[in-house]
Amino acid sequence: MSQLTERAIEKSFISLLKEMPFDKITVKDIVEDCGINRNTFYYHYEDIFDLLHRVFEKRADEVLAEGIARNDWQESFLRCTLYALENRKEIYHIYNSIDRRQLEQFLYKVAGEIMLSYVRTQAEGMRVPEDDIVMIAGFYKCALVGIVMEWLDGGMKQEPEEFIRRVGFLQEGSIARMLARAAQGNEV
Repeated sequence: MSQLTERAIEKSFISLLKEMPFDKITVKDIVEDCGINRNTFYYHYEDIFDLLHRVFEKRADEVLAEGIARNDWQESFLRCTLYALENRKEIYHIYNSIDRRQLEQFLYKVAGEIMLSYVRTQAEGMRVPEDDIVMIAGFYKCALVGIVMEWLDGGMKQEPEEFIRRVGFLQEGSIARMLARAAQGNEV
């Protein structure tokens, strides 16, 4: 019963996000939309920010489960950007609200997991320190999130496949070179 209630609350919240900015949605709006009382909402969530955070966490887990299994960072990241396009209104209602940080944290989590999985796979059979693997993945995570934030700032006008494939083309081989240097023990 608890999961059904949480799904109903999340569904109402997402439905409301399609209609209005995040900072205009209240707990009262959500409970009226899904037909529960305020106490039930607060039994499941601390506040509306907790709800937003958990919705993002679930979406991140779904995206990661689909993409990381294939070990293709470009495909995984493309799935994320296509999700953003499909849910443009909701994304912008959050992006332009007072809690834009939640969206950024979501992107960092997803990009971080995607790149860490990819870099670890590329490092298989090499003697690369874990710290270097994490650093390389972190570098690309930040670069990808930066590109997506610029894309969002620009109104999502460029086709995501176009810029993700271009980034993939431009960086091709750079992760392998970084891992090879780390395996050799070269220090900067």
